[in-house]
Amino acid sequence: MARATVGLRAGIVGLCVGVAATLSATTARGTWVWVEGEKPLRQSMHRHPSWYDQVKREQFSGRDFISNFSGEPGEASYRVKVPKAGTYEFWARVNPVQAKLKYRIGDGPWTPVALDGEQRDSVNVAADGGVDLRFLAWVRVGEVKLKKGDNLVAFRMDGTERNHGYLDCFVFTDEAFNPGGATKPGAAIAAEPGWFAFQPPRDAFAATSVIDLRSLNEAEAGAGGFIGVKGGRFVHSKTGAPVRFWAVNGPPEVGRDQLRRTARMLAKYGVNLARVHHSYMDPKGNVDMAAVRRAIEVVEALKAEGIYSHFSLYFPLWLEPAPDTPWLRGFDGKAKAFAVLFFNDDFQEHYKTWWKALLTTPSPTTGRRLVDEAAVMGAEIINEDSYFFWTFKPQSIPDPQMRILETRFGAWLAKEYGSIDAALRAWGSVRVDRDDPAAGRVAFRPLWNIANERTRRDRDTARFLAESQRGFYEKMYRFLRELGFKGVITASNWTTASAEYLGPLEKYSYTAGDFVDRHGYFGCRNRGEAAEWSIRDGQTYVDRSALRFDPEEPGRPKQFVHPAMDPHYGGKPSMISETAWNRPNRYRSEAPLFFAAYGALQGSDAIVHFALDGVSWSTRPRFFMQPWTLMSPAMMGQSPAAALIYRKGLVAEGDVLARLDLKLGDLFDLKGTPLPQDAAFDELRARDVPKGTSLRPGNVIDPLIHLAGRVDVRFSDRGAPAKLKDLSKLIDRKRQVVVSSTGQLRLDYGRGVLMIDAPSAQGVSGDLAAAGTAELKDLSIASKLDLGHVVAVSLDGRPLATSRKVLVQAMSEEKASGFRADGPPRGERRIASIGHDPWLVRDLDGLVRFKRPDAPRLKVTALDALGNPARVVGAAAEFRLDPHTIYYLVAP
Repeated sequence: MARATVGLRAGIVGLCVGVAATLSATTARGTWVWVEGEKPLRQSMHRHPSWYDQVKREQFSGRDFISNFSGEPGEASYRVKVPKAGTYEFWARVNPVQAKLKYRIGDGPWTPVALDGEQRDSVNVAADGGVDLRFLAWVRVGEVKLKKGDNLVAFRMDGTERNHGYLDCFVFTDEAFNPGGATKPGAAIAAEPGWFAFQPPRDAFAATSVIDLRSLNEAEAGAGGFIGVKGGRFVHSKTGAPVRFWAVNGPPEVGRDQLRRTARMLAKYGVNLARVHHSYMDPKGNVDMAAVRRAIEVVEALKAEGIYSHFSLYFPLWLEPAPDTPWLRGFDGKAKAFAVLFFNDDFQEHYKTWWKALLTTPSPTTGRRLVDEAAVMGAEIINEDSYFFWTFKPQSIPDPQMRILETRFGAWLAKEYGSIDAALRAWGSVRVDRDDPAAGRVAFRPLWNIANERTRRDRDTARFLAESQRGFYEKMYRFLRELGFKGVITASNWTTASAEYLGPLEKYSYTAGDFVDRHGYFGCRNRGEAAEWSIRDGQTYVDRSALRFDPEEPGRPKQFVHPAMDPHYGGKPSMISETAWNRPNRYRSEAPLFFAAYGALQGSDAIVHFALDGVSWSTRPRFFMQPWTLMSPAMMGQSPAAALIYRKGLVAEGDVLARLDLKLGDLFDLKGTPLPQDAAFDELRARDVPKGTSLRPGNVIDPLIHLAGRVDVRFSDRGAPAKLKDLSKLIDRKRQVVVSSTGQLRLDYGRGVLMIDAPSAQGVSGDLAAAGTAELKDLSIASKLDLGHVVAVSLDGRPLATSRKVLVQAMSEEKASGFRADGPPRGERRIASIGHDPWLVRDLDGLVRFKRPDAPRLKVTALDALGNPARVVGAAAEFRLDPHTIYYLVAP
């Protein structure tokens, strides 16, 4: 007989209805049955006690489990006594790593368990801490119907990796369940002092949720027509209505049902676009039709929730051409195909087959092709590649490929100068070892030399590369249009080896598309093994505040570069298609309001957060964590107010404070730009900032201009003098304060405090203790938190002074349970433990006072973590934030 236990709430009497240790009960809110895995009714498991079973038994429920590790599959069945018939959520605590698991109820069919689906609390249980197969996690199996009384439940482990698997325990419940180790349903997970566990139950998407923003989206994506461009803005082509995209990179790889839930969840939190960044080729570079069908399924699921899709299908890191690849000669199966797509005609023809398959394959369910689907917002030609980045060098590009481009450069020079020899004479003594005039080839100097020495040869090289890169984008743009694609198209999104001299050439090449894209991350100086893509024990990092412009290297001057700084180029819309504050930076919670407020101020057209790597509120633990996980309290948890501010323009667009009309000839001559985007501008460059409204050679426009208003950069053959408004009243470097041209945003970067004071959105973000009492037009906020964010937004379109439905949203900081790091608060810190589920949030603190005359009559209702009303906590004239509540409704 299986050993089953059932949770009992206070005041509920348990009833012993079986034999031995079998208990069952019904609580005031529902029924649940917990079954231990180690004592099945029958089993045919083949255990491996010398290695696979060498685990940390204290991490298992009951300190025991059942397992299989053998050339033979293993099965175990359990008799489970259920107090009442009904539909139950089914969760199992099993090994999710490279395993396969099936289950069946009674004599029903064997059903695969989606081990990569909804997963919680993954932990490494290897006794020696080894990074191998020995992991344990809660996995949501699905919903099942159980009869009253005895039910036979069986599991089968039959994966390719020695048919391995653990089964610790499983649970059936008809009430909300937050899995966490051996904690039974209904029991609270202990948090550290001063922190609370953030564990929303499975969302039923109740109509009572105040934070549900599904109504902001169309009934289905594309209802307003294909997305187009008008007046430098994205618009619905059928209605002409402008649209901003609050977006994510995703969705993750989940099953169909979970995909639909993911789309619904994203719509709830204000998302109206997903950048689907995925490959549609197999390891040999040929079309992967399974991936294409998955893409169609993604579009259909997102469309149903009013969410558009934007496709990015090629990233050079995804392709390592084999030695015998006919369309990419010279590769060894290890090197990445950097830059080659720009000039290799055979590769371009092969690349086109991926787009053709993706866009012209009929849907298995509707018969529609994505090329005809208005829910497909856009297409990205190439991700993170450029002639002007450090990967453009002979060491990264095989000789047969580099010869193709060198030959084209030689032909270009012969046309410009009459012959290659004439070009070399004009260049003087500036030569490169790979130059071979007799073979018609001319090589490329290193990018550092091009940007820093800027010889005549370097200037010719820059012009050739810029024209070649832009020519590729124009060619692929025509191809997609001829294929029938009706959405918007962008070129790429990469940075360069020199923001000042090569950066504007990169941006110019992008204006071949419909909009200009870029990427930008606020890093925390992760150092250590695999730190570029993971967080692991032993790595080091730095806690950095973006609101203070903390430098990446402790002790250095403030660094005025930020991913939210977003000029517009070529009169086209602007997208930031990958951006995040990287974990484990404690200041990560600054991100949502920062992006929303300054994205709205600068007229940014799409902000795409990176990355939706899971669909549950999980820290994503194993032996490493992702630096960018979006499903966290600080990120997705703050999305409701942030999405409203950004999408509805609750913070007004600023004035255009700088207009630059850059002459193409000057850019080709490497004269650069006075506004180098993402340059490492720090306090030492302040002497180069123009004091008035005129620019002299060598001047650099203060990058803080982006936090005061808008910037417009154009490219033309003739160029024109820069138009720069007086910034002295907006940027005060002595007081370390930037005020927006609208007067609605005030950043005190000395103390690290952002104040938002717009008619329909007001709040304060950052060091709330240093801010004292923040006096805003319609409310005041005071808090002891040195890192917190409190904002009020109107939900009914009225100003806060008269709104009858206001959301107050609060957040502090987040971390994984058990996360530990050693080192000084503003210095380099070493990770002792990356931690585990659940997320923890520092206890909230604050006093909020609404100033409107009817504030004493406005009721303040605390909401639960999913936005549903929980309890009335007072009146709007004055209420104190509950330590564990992040949402409130203020209404009559």
